Formats: sequence, structure tokens, C-alpha cells
Amino acid sequence: MKKRVVLALGGNAILQPGQVGSYENQKANIEASADSITEIIKRGHELVIVHGNGPQVGQILRQNELAKEEIPVQPLPICSSESQGFIGYMLQESLKNRLPEKNVATVLTMTEVDLKDEAFKQPTKPIGSFYTEEESKQLEVEKGWVMGEDAGRGYRRLVPSPKPKTIVEVDVIRTMLENKIIVVSTGGGGIPVAKNESGQLEGVAAVIDKDSSALKLSEEVDSDVLMILTDVPNVYINYGKPNQEKLETISIEKAEEYYNEGHFSDGSMGPKMAACIDFAKQGKTAIICSLDEAADALEGKAGTRVVG
Repeated sequence: MKKRVVLALGGNAILQPGQVGSYENQKANIEASADSITEIIKRGHELVIVHGNGPQVGQILRQNELAKEEIPVQPLPICSSESQGFIGYMLQESLKNRLPEKNVATVLTMTEVDLKDEAFKQPTKPIGSFYTEEESKQLEVEKGWVMGEDAGRGYRRLVPSPKPKTIVEVDVIRTMLENKIIVVSTGGGGIPVAKNESGQLEGVAAVIDKDSSALKLSEEVDSDVLMILTDVPNVYINYGKPNQEKLETISIEKAEEYYNEGHFSDGSMGPKMAACIDFAKQGKTAIICSLDEAADALEGKAGTRVVG
């Protein structure tokens, strides 16, 4: 049966850990991802593709830093939009070459956040270049940045990671789906924007969790399935331990029990499972699986499924 699917691509689908962020490397990874995505489309499903952009935005910020003496530095929302554009282009091209009869389009997507979100009081998301302690103190004074040490590797700028309030272009995305267009949207969680005192949208220096935005988008386009793709075939409890156990189909209650017991780390599987639990509470199906098993996971033959 045809389903409307919001598919969230992990960062490894675009750039593998340890790889240089060249066009060639990223395009090769996206070509491999496109093979799996194409199989989903061929089975008749409607698709919105959400993707990560962490390494890409980091690279753009680094380019800004290196060229600042000659080219004006651009703010974080601009860097986020740049990454949406070039990743969207590579996905569009790869999918169009495989499915020339289909229409594929990228929507440059803003995600509205609330400036009263608690995340703005204590920025925690590291971005951009590494600095010495002395340099970080200077940047705090000169630019008003919040700086923090990142895993003993140096100091980096910290920005808030607020919750998504709404996907601004959701009506456009719905219209495209109704017209059988394959949509790439909400890249990197979307470009963070907030309403100012005049009620107008303005970009803000923040990073939104991709999986949280994929959940919000799934709710707003009334998708049947939220699918989060990772580099592992299933979710596990006691991961990496002798009593490691693979999860296949589990209830919301069981998923919440495992989540509360701390089986899923904040920096990895935690946000993914949180999004899946919230989506399943709407009486729908959320799936976490590997990229190459995505089409089979939609048919219940692979991956971890959280069901209401």
C-alpha cells in the first residue's frame, strides 16, 4: 500500500567519518544513497527527504574564517541555506538521473523557533573552527559569542539548539506531494528563524536537531511513516556489551522504558528514538534502519519499528 514517508538521511549518507569533504566524496555517497531512495519511490511511496548538514556547515564556516580578510563573513543562517542548496542539488541530480520521468525539487526551508525557548539561555551546540583558550576569550569579547571546550580538542563557538515550532514552507511541501513531486526539504533541521517584535521572520544563530525537525515535518504533512536512516541496521539495547540485544518491532511503552533506562545516548540514538516515540504516539509507525534496508523496512522486513 502506498505510504507518505518522511525520510531523514543521516550525515554518513553524505560524508563518511574521516573522509575529506570534497565534492567527489560527497557526490559518491549521495549516489549510493540515491539507489536505496529510488527503490522506495519505485514501490509507489510519496517521499520527503530530510538530510543532515553538520559537516557541510562546518566546512562553510571554516571557509568564511579563512577568507575573512578578503570576503565578508556570512552569518550562520546564510551558511545553513548554502548547505541546503548544494546538498539538495546533488540529491536532485542523482534521483533525476535514476527516475527521469519523475519531478524532483528542493525547497529551501525555514524552521520557525521560539526565542523564549530555554535553549537560548544556555547554548550547547559546538560549531565551526577550533580555537585556543586565549582566542576564545577574545572572541567572547569581540563578537559576543558563547565559547566552550569541545572534548579536549580546543574551544569552539556554542549556539542554541531550540525545538522546532513549525516548518514555514509546509504548505508548499504539501502541494508538491499532492502533485507527485519528490521533495528534498528541511535540510539540517531547517534554517532557524524567529519572529521579531514586529512579527517578521529573521534568521537566528542556532542549529535545530534534524530528527526533531523531521518529526515536526511528519506531523505537519500528515505522513504515514517517519523513517530515520542510520549506519546500523537496528536499534540495540546494551549496545556494545556482551548482552547487546537487537530491537525489531516494539511498543511505545517498551521504547519509553528503554529510553528512560538510558540505553540511547544523547549524541547518537537518543534524539532519534525520542522522535520515533513521539510520532508513534499519533497511532503511526516510526522506523530506524540502515540506508540499504530502507525499502524492506517499509514493508516490515528490516529495521526497528516503534508502533502505537
